[in-house]
Amino acid sequence: MSDSSCTACADLHALPAPDTQARWAAVTSLTLGVFSLVTAEFLPASLLTGIATDLGISAGAAGQTVTATALVGAVAAPSIPLLTRRFDRKHVMLVLTLLLLISNVMAATATSLTVLLSARVLLGVALGGFWSMAAALAMRLVPTALFARAMSLILTGVSVATVCAAPIGAWMGELWGWRSAFTAAGIVGVIAFLAQLWTLPALPPQDKPNLRVLGELLTRPGVRVALLAVLLVISGHFAGFTYVRPLMEQVAHLSVGAISAVLLGYGIGGFFGNLAGGFIAERSERQAIVVGGGLIVALAVSLLLLGHWPLVTSLAIVLWGFAFGFFPVGFQTWIVRVAPDQAEGAGGLLVAAFQIAIAMGAIGGGLLVDQIGALGGPAFATLTIALGTLLALRHGPRPVRN
Repeated sequence: MSDSSCTACADLHALPAPDTQARWAAVTSLTLGVFSLVTAEFLPASLLTGIATDLGISAGAAGQTVTATALVGAVAAPSIPLLTRRFDRKHVMLVLTLLLLISNVMAATATSLTVLLSARVLLGVALGGFWSMAAALAMRLVPTALFARAMSLILTGVSVATVCAAPIGAWMGELWGWRSAFTAAGIVGVIAFLAQLWTLPALPPQDKPNLRVLGELLTRPGVRVALLAVLLVISGHFAGFTYVRPLMEQVAHLSVGAISAVLLGYGIGGFFGNLAGGFIAERSERQAIVVGGGLIVALAVSLLLLGHWPLVTSLAIVLWGFAFGFFPVGFQTWIVRVAPDQAEGAGGLLVAAFQIAIAMGAIGGGLLVDQIGALGGPAFATLTIALGTLLALRHGPRPVRN
Protein backbone atom coordinates (compact mmCIF):
# COMPACT_ATOMS: atom_id res chain seq x y z
CA MET A 1 0.00 0.00 0.00
CA SER A 2 1.50 3.27 -1.10
CA ASP A 3 2.12 6.28 1.10
CA SER A 4 0.24 8.45 -1.38
CA SER A 5 -2.99 6.59 -0.70
CA CYS A 6 -2.59 7.34 2.99
CA THR A 7 -1.88 10.99 2.33
CA ALA A 8 -5.00 11.44 0.22
CA CYS A 9 -7.31 10.12 2.87
CA ALA A 10 -6.04 12.39 5.59
CA ASP A 11 -8.33 15.16 4.31
CA LEU A 12 -11.51 14.85 6.33
CA HIS A 13 -12.86 18.08 4.87
CA ALA A 14 -14.33 16.00 2.06
CA LEU A 15 -17.20 15.10 4.40
CA PRO A 16 -20.45 16.84 3.50
CA ALA A 17 -21.20 19.76 5.80
CA PRO A 18 -24.85 19.95 6.85
CA ASP A 19 -26.59 23.30 6.69
CA THR A 20 -28.25 22.88 10.08
CA GLN A 21 -27.09 23.20 13.65
CA ALA A 22 -25.76 20.18 15.48
CA ARG A 23 -28.59 17.86 16.51
CA TRP A 24 -27.12 16.20 19.57
CA ALA A 25 -30.42 14.70 20.70
CA ALA A 26 -30.66 12.87 17.37
CA VAL A 27 -27.06 11.69 17.64
CA THR A 28 -27.84 10.42 21.15
CA SER A 29 -30.80 8.47 19.77
CA LEU A 30 -28.40 6.72 17.38
CA THR A 31 -26.18 5.95 20.37
CA LEU A 32 -29.17 4.30 22.07
CA GLY A 33 -29.82 2.31 18.91
CA VAL A 34 -26.23 1.09 18.80
CA PHE A 35 -26.37 0.20 22.48
CA SER A 36 -29.56 -1.81 21.96
CA LEU A 37 -28.19 -3.67 18.94
CA VAL A 38 -24.82 -4.54 20.45
CA THR A 39 -26.46 -5.62 23.71
CA ALA A 40 -28.73 -8.04 21.83
CA GLU A 41 -25.80 -9.23 19.70
CA PHE A 42 -23.59 -10.07 22.69
CA LEU A 43 -26.20 -11.66 24.96
CA PRO A 44 -25.81 -15.30 23.76
CA ALA A 45 -22.17 -15.46 24.90
CA SER A 46 -23.22 -14.98 28.53
CA LEU A 47 -26.34 -17.17 28.25
CA LEU A 48 -24.97 -20.06 26.20
CA THR A 49 -25.24 -22.72 28.87
CA GLY A 50 -28.83 -21.81 29.79
CA ILE A 51 -29.93 -21.65 26.16
CA ALA A 52 -28.35 -25.02 25.35
CA THR A 53 -29.88 -26.71 28.40
CA ASP A 54 -33.36 -25.25 27.93
CA LEU A 55 -33.57 -26.04 24.22
CA GLY A 56 -31.85 -29.42 24.51
CA ILE A 57 -28.93 -28.63 22.19
CA SER A 58 -25.12 -28.56 22.45
CA ALA A 59 -23.13 -25.46 23.34
CA GLY A 60 -21.72 -25.45 19.81
CA ALA A 61 -25.22 -25.47 18.32
CA ALA A 62 -26.34 -22.69 20.66
CA GLY A 63 -23.33 -20.67 19.56
CA GLN A 64 -24.71 -20.65 16.01
CA THR A 65 -27.21 -18.03 17.17
CA VAL A 66 -24.20 -15.75 16.87
CA THR A 67 -23.43 -17.15 13.42
CA ALA A 68 -26.95 -16.46 12.12
CA THR A 69 -26.81 -12.82 13.18
CA ALA A 70 -23.34 -12.36 11.74
CA LEU A 71 -24.01 -13.93 8.33
CA VAL A 72 -27.21 -11.96 7.77
CA GLY A 73 -25.55 -8.78 9.03
CA ALA A 74 -22.75 -9.31 6.53
CA VAL A 75 -25.27 -9.34 3.67
CA ALA A 76 -27.44 -6.56 5.11
CA ALA A 77 -24.60 -4.07 5.64
CA PRO A 78 -23.90 -3.37 1.95
CA SER A 79 -27.45 -4.28 0.80
CA ILE A 80 -29.73 -2.13 2.98
CA PRO A 81 -28.37 1.22 1.69
CA LEU A 82 -28.90 -0.05 -1.88
CA LEU A 83 -32.41 -1.41 -1.30
CA THR A 84 -33.61 1.66 0.61
CA ARG A 85 -31.93 4.38 -1.43
CA ARG A 86 -35.28 6.01 -2.29
CA PHE A 87 -36.57 6.17 1.29
CA ASP A 88 -36.18 8.77 4.01
CA ARG A 89 -33.31 7.62 6.23
CA LYS A 90 -35.29 8.38 9.38
CA HIS A 91 -37.97 5.91 8.32
CA VAL A 92 -35.33 3.33 7.45
CA MET A 93 -33.71 3.61 10.88
CA LEU A 94 -37.09 3.30 12.60
CA VAL A 95 -37.91 0.13 10.65
CA LEU A 96 -34.51 -1.35 11.54
CA THR A 97 -35.13 -0.62 15.22
CA LEU A 98 -38.56 -2.29 14.94
CA LEU A 99 -36.83 -5.40 13.59
CA LEU A 100 -34.62 -5.33 16.67
CA LEU A 101 -37.71 -5.25 18.90
CA ILE A 102 -39.36 -8.14 17.05
CA SER A 103 -36.13 -10.13 17.30
CA ASN A 104 -35.94 -9.72 21.07
CA VAL A 105 -39.60 -10.72 21.50
CA MET A 106 -39.06 -13.86 19.40
CA ALA A 107 -35.90 -14.75 21.30
CA ALA A 108 -37.56 -14.29 24.69
CA THR A 109 -40.42 -16.61 23.69
CA ALA A 110 -38.49 -19.14 21.57
CA THR A 111 -39.23 -22.81 22.26
CA SER A 112 -36.86 -24.25 19.65
CA LEU A 113 -33.52 -23.52 18.04
CA THR A 114 -35.31 -22.76 14.75
CA VAL A 115 -37.34 -19.93 16.29
CA LEU A 116 -34.29 -18.56 18.09
CA LEU A 117 -32.24 -18.63 14.88
CA SER A 118 -35.07 -16.80 13.07
CA ALA A 119 -35.00 -14.12 15.74
CA ARG A 120 -31.27 -13.73 15.30
CA VAL A 121 -31.69 -13.44 11.52
CA LEU A 122 -33.92 -10.40 12.05
CA LEU A 123 -31.32 -8.98 14.41
CA GLY A 124 -28.69 -9.43 11.70
CA VAL A 125 -30.75 -7.35 9.25
CA ALA A 126 -31.16 -4.59 11.83
CA LEU A 127 -27.53 -4.71 12.90
CA GLY A 128 -26.01 -4.65 9.43
CA GLY A 129 -28.34 -1.94 8.12
CA PHE A 130 -27.96 0.30 11.17
CA TRP A 131 -24.17 0.14 11.22
CA SER A 132 -23.80 0.67 7.49
CA MET A 133 -25.63 4.02 7.67
CA ALA A 134 -24.74 5.32 11.14
CA ALA A 135 -21.67 7.29 10.06
CA ALA A 136 -23.39 8.75 7.00
CA LEU A 137 -26.28 9.96 9.15
CA ALA A 138 -23.92 11.45 11.72
CA MET A 139 -22.40 13.52 8.90
CA ARG A 140 -25.83 15.04 8.26
CA LEU A 141 -26.73 15.68 11.90
CA VAL A 142 -23.72 17.79 12.86
CA PRO A 143 -21.37 20.25 11.14
CA THR A 144 -18.22 18.75 9.65
CA ALA A 145 -16.03 20.07 12.45
CA LEU A 146 -18.07 18.08 14.99
CA PHE A 147 -18.26 14.82 13.05
CA ALA A 148 -15.51 13.05 14.99
CA ARG A 149 -17.15 14.02 18.27
CA ALA A 150 -20.51 12.71 17.05
CA MET A 151 -19.01 9.37 15.99
CA SER A 152 -17.25 9.12 19.33
CA LEU A 153 -20.60 9.56 21.07
CA ILE A 154 -22.26 6.92 18.88
CA LEU A 155 -19.45 4.44 19.54
CA THR A 156 -19.93 5.02 23.25
CA GLY A 157 -23.03 2.85 22.81
CA VAL A 158 -20.75 -0.04 21.87
CA SER A 159 -18.52 0.49 24.90
CA VAL A 160 -21.41 0.68 27.36
CA ALA A 161 -23.08 -2.37 25.80
CA THR A 162 -19.82 -4.27 26.05
CA VAL A 163 -19.63 -3.41 29.74
CA CYS A 164 -23.28 -4.22 30.48
CA ALA A 165 -24.48 -6.98 28.15
CA ALA A 166 -22.40 -9.97 29.22
CA PRO A 167 -22.33 -9.56 33.02
CA ILE A 168 -25.92 -8.36 33.37
CA GLY A 169 -27.09 -11.05 30.96
CA ALA A 170 -25.33 -13.74 32.99
CA TRP A 171 -26.74 -12.34 36.25
CA MET A 172 -30.30 -12.11 34.94
CA GLY A 173 -30.02 -15.54 33.36
CA GLU A 174 -29.05 -17.06 36.69
CA LEU A 175 -31.86 -15.31 38.62
CA TRP A 176 -34.78 -15.45 36.18
CA GLY A 177 -33.64 -17.54 33.22
CA TRP A 178 -32.00 -16.60 29.95
CA ARG A 179 -35.26 -15.32 28.45
CA SER A 180 -35.39 -12.47 30.96
CA ALA A 181 -32.22 -10.97 29.46
CA PHE A 182 -33.80 -10.78 26.01
CA THR A 183 -36.92 -9.23 27.56
CA ALA A 184 -34.79 -6.51 29.14
CA ALA A 185 -33.01 -5.96 25.81
CA GLY A 186 -36.43 -5.48 24.21
CA ILE A 187 -37.33 -2.77 26.73
CA VAL A 188 -34.11 -0.93 25.91
CA GLY A 189 -35.03 -1.22 22.22
CA VAL A 190 -38.40 0.42 22.86
CA ILE A 191 -36.63 3.37 24.49
CA ALA A 192 -34.28 3.67 21.50
CA PHE A 193 -37.21 3.56 19.05
CA LEU A 194 -39.09 6.31 20.87
CA ALA A 195 -35.96 8.47 21.08
CA GLN A 196 -35.37 8.12 17.33
CA LEU A 197 -39.02 8.82 16.56
CA TRP A 198 -38.94 12.08 18.52
CA THR A 199 -35.48 13.40 17.70
CA LEU A 200 -34.44 12.31 14.20
CA PRO A 201 -35.31 14.93 11.58
CA ALA A 202 -36.51 14.08 8.10
CA LEU A 203 -33.47 12.78 6.21
CA PRO A 204 -34.30 12.44 2.51
CA PRO A 205 -31.85 10.18 0.64
CA GLN A 206 -28.83 12.01 -0.79
CA ASP A 207 -26.39 9.37 -1.99
CA LYS A 208 -27.04 6.93 -4.82
CA PRO A 209 -25.06 3.83 -3.87
CA ASN A 210 -24.74 1.05 -6.42
CA LEU A 211 -23.00 -2.27 -6.92
CA ARG A 212 -20.40 -0.75 -9.24
CA VAL A 213 -18.94 1.31 -6.40
CA LEU A 214 -18.65 -1.72 -4.15
CA GLY A 215 -17.03 -3.74 -6.92
CA GLU A 216 -14.53 -0.99 -7.63
CA LEU A 217 -13.56 -0.79 -3.96
CA LEU A 218 -12.75 -4.50 -3.92
CA THR A 219 -10.24 -4.00 -6.73
CA ARG A 220 -8.10 -1.77 -4.52
CA PRO A 221 -5.23 -3.71 -2.87
CA GLY A 222 -5.37 -1.59 0.29
CA VAL A 223 -9.06 -2.35 0.81
CA ARG A 224 -8.57 -6.07 0.24
CA VAL A 225 -5.70 -6.27 2.74
CA ALA A 226 -7.69 -4.39 5.38
CA LEU A 227 -10.71 -6.67 4.94
CA LEU A 228 -8.55 -9.81 5.11
CA ALA A 229 -6.99 -8.57 8.34
CA VAL A 230 -10.48 -8.02 9.74
CA LEU A 231 -11.54 -11.56 8.79
CA LEU A 232 -8.54 -13.10 10.54
CA VAL A 233 -8.43 -10.98 13.69
CA ILE A 234 -12.15 -10.63 14.40
CA SER A 235 -12.94 -14.30 13.67
CA GLY A 236 -10.28 -15.28 16.18
CA HIS A 237 -11.65 -12.93 18.79
CA PHE A 238 -15.20 -14.22 18.48
CA ALA A 239 -14.09 -17.85 18.49
CA GLY A 240 -12.69 -17.13 21.92
CA PHE A 241 -15.39 -14.77 23.19
CA THR A 242 -18.46 -16.73 22.08
CA TYR A 243 -17.39 -19.83 24.02
CA VAL A 244 -15.79 -18.12 26.99
CA ARG A 245 -18.49 -19.20 29.44
CA PRO A 246 -17.99 -22.96 28.86
CA LEU A 247 -14.27 -22.35 29.35
CA MET A 248 -14.82 -20.62 32.69
CA GLU A 249 -17.23 -23.34 33.83
CA GLN A 250 -15.54 -26.49 32.56
CA VAL A 251 -11.83 -25.60 32.68
CA ALA A 252 -11.42 -22.97 35.40
CA HIS A 253 -14.49 -24.19 37.37
CA LEU A 254 -15.61 -20.68 38.29
CA SER A 255 -18.89 -20.12 40.13
CA VAL A 256 -21.78 -18.22 38.52
CA GLY A 257 -20.99 -15.20 40.65
CA ALA A 258 -17.36 -15.27 39.62
CA ILE A 259 -18.31 -15.65 35.95
CA SER A 260 -20.53 -12.57 36.14
CA ALA A 261 -17.71 -10.62 37.80
CA VAL A 262 -15.19 -11.69 35.15
CA LEU A 263 -17.58 -10.75 32.34
CA LEU A 264 -18.10 -7.37 33.98
CA GLY A 265 -14.33 -6.99 34.10
CA TYR A 266 -14.19 -7.94 30.42
CA GLY A 267 -16.68 -5.20 29.59
CA ILE A 268 -14.90 -2.58 31.68
CA GLY A 269 -11.63 -3.62 30.08
CA GLY A 270 -13.22 -3.12 26.66
CA PHE A 271 -14.37 0.37 27.62
CA PHE A 272 -10.85 1.44 28.59
CA GLY A 273 -9.45 -0.44 25.63
CA ASN A 274 -11.55 1.73 23.31
CA LEU A 275 -10.03 4.82 24.91
CA ALA A 276 -6.49 3.46 24.74
CA GLY A 277 -6.99 2.17 21.20
CA GLY A 278 -8.27 5.56 20.08
CA PHE A 279 -5.25 7.27 21.63
CA ILE A 280 -2.85 4.97 19.78
CA ALA A 281 -4.84 4.99 16.51
CA GLU A 282 -4.65 8.79 16.34
CA ARG A 283 -0.93 8.26 15.81
CA SER A 284 -0.98 4.92 13.98
CA GLU A 285 -3.95 2.60 13.45
CA ARG A 286 -1.46 -0.06 12.41
CA GLN A 287 0.14 0.05 15.85
CA ALA A 288 -3.26 -0.11 17.55
CA ILE A 289 -4.15 -3.32 15.70
CA VAL A 290 -0.72 -4.90 16.21
CA VAL A 291 -0.62 -4.11 19.94
CA GLY A 292 -4.17 -5.39 20.48
CA GLY A 293 -3.60 -8.51 18.40
CA GLY A 294 -0.27 -9.35 20.00
CA LEU A 295 -1.76 -9.04 23.48
CA ILE A 296 -4.72 -11.30 22.67
CA VAL A 297 -2.45 -13.97 21.20
CA ALA A 298 -0.42 -13.98 24.41
CA LEU A 299 -3.60 -14.19 26.48
CA ALA A 300 -5.03 -17.04 24.37
CA VAL A 301 -1.80 -19.01 24.82
CA SER A 302 -1.98 -18.43 28.59
CA LEU A 303 -5.52 -19.87 28.59
CA LEU A 304 -4.37 -22.94 26.65
CA LEU A 305 -1.49 -23.59 29.04
CA LEU A 306 -2.83 -22.33 32.38
CA GLY A 307 -6.59 -22.07 31.89
CA HIS A 308 -7.25 -24.48 34.76
CA TRP A 309 -6.01 -21.81 37.19
CA PRO A 310 -9.01 -19.59 38.04
CA LEU A 311 -6.93 -16.46 38.62
CA VAL A 312 -5.09 -16.81 35.29
CA THR A 313 -8.35 -17.34 33.41
CA SER A 314 -10.03 -14.40 35.10
CA LEU A 315 -7.18 -11.96 34.44
CA ALA A 316 -6.74 -13.20 30.87
CA ILE A 317 -10.40 -12.63 30.01
CA VAL A 318 -10.44 -9.14 31.54
CA LEU A 319 -7.28 -8.17 29.63
CA TRP A 320 -8.72 -9.76 26.48
CA GLY A 321 -11.60 -7.28 26.67
CA PHE A 322 -9.11 -4.43 27.01
CA ALA A 323 -7.11 -5.60 23.98
CA PHE A 324 -10.19 -6.06 21.81
CA GLY A 325 -11.06 -2.39 22.34
CA PHE A 326 -8.11 -1.50 20.11
CA PHE A 327 -9.67 -3.10 17.02
CA PRO A 328 -12.85 -1.13 16.10
CA VAL A 329 -11.19 2.28 15.96
CA GLY A 330 -8.05 0.83 14.38
CA PHE A 331 -9.87 -0.90 11.53
CA GLN A 332 -12.31 1.98 10.95
CA THR A 333 -9.41 4.41 10.57
CA TRP A 334 -7.56 1.99 8.30
CA ILE A 335 -10.48 1.56 5.89
CA VAL A 336 -11.00 5.32 5.64
CA ARG A 337 -7.33 5.81 4.88
CA VAL A 338 -7.39 3.42 1.93
CA ALA A 339 -10.74 4.63 0.51
CA PRO A 340 -11.21 8.32 1.39
CA ASP A 341 -13.29 8.99 -1.73
CA GLN A 342 -15.81 6.21 -1.00
CA ALA A 343 -15.92 6.17 2.79
CA GLU A 344 -19.58 5.10 3.00
CA GLY A 345 -19.17 2.16 0.63
CA ALA A 346 -15.95 1.11 2.30
CA GLY A 347 -17.67 1.34 5.66
CA GLY A 348 -20.38 -1.04 4.44
CA LEU A 349 -17.75 -3.51 3.31
CA LEU A 350 -16.02 -3.21 6.68
CA VAL A 351 -19.26 -4.01 8.52
CA ALA A 352 -19.81 -6.98 6.20
CA ALA A 353 -16.30 -8.24 6.87
CA PHE A 354 -16.83 -7.90 10.62
CA GLN A 355 -20.04 -9.92 10.45
CA ILE A 356 -18.51 -12.63 8.26
CA ALA A 357 -15.60 -12.81 10.69
CA ILE A 358 -17.99 -13.20 13.63
CA ALA A 359 -19.68 -16.08 11.82
CA MET A 360 -16.33 -17.69 11.00
CA GLY A 361 -15.32 -17.46 14.64
CA ALA A 362 -18.60 -18.88 15.91
CA ILE A 363 -18.50 -21.78 13.43
CA GLY A 364 -14.80 -22.57 13.76
CA GLY A 365 -14.82 -22.17 17.52
CA GLY A 366 -18.02 -24.22 17.82
CA LEU A 367 -16.54 -27.10 15.85
CA LEU A 368 -13.42 -27.14 17.99
CA VAL A 369 -15.39 -26.80 21.24
CA ASP A 370 -17.59 -29.75 20.30
CA GLN A 371 -14.56 -31.81 19.25
CA ILE A 372 -11.85 -31.00 21.80
CA GLY A 373 -13.65 -29.11 24.56
CA ALA A 374 -13.84 -25.56 25.86
CA LEU A 375 -10.21 -24.73 24.97
CA GLY A 376 -11.10 -24.96 21.28
CA GLY A 377 -11.99 -21.26 21.24
CA PRO A 378 -8.59 -19.99 22.43
CA ALA A 379 -6.86 -22.46 20.07
CA PHE A 380 -8.72 -21.03 17.07
CA ALA A 381 -8.02 -17.49 18.28
CA THR A 382 -4.29 -18.06 18.68
CA LEU A 383 -3.84 -19.10 15.05
CA THR A 384 -6.07 -16.60 13.25
CA ILE A 385 -5.25 -13.52 15.34
CA ALA A 386 -1.53 -14.23 15.01
CA LEU A 387 -1.90 -14.34 11.21
CA GLY A 388 -4.01 -11.18 11.13
CA THR A 389 -1.62 -9.31 13.39
CA LEU A 390 1.34 -10.25 11.20
CA LEU A 391 -0.60 -9.08 8.13
CA ALA A 392 -1.31 -5.71 9.78
CA LEU A 393 2.31 -5.39 10.88
CA ARG A 394 3.56 -6.01 7.35
CA HIS A 395 0.95 -4.22 5.25
CA GLY A 396 -0.91 -1.85 7.58
CA PRO A 397 -0.75 1.87 6.74
CA ARG A 398 2.23 3.81 8.03
CA PRO A 399 1.82 7.27 9.58
CA VAL A 400 1.95 10.08 7.03
CA ARG A 401 5.20 12.03 7.22
CA ASN A 402 5.14 15.65 6.20
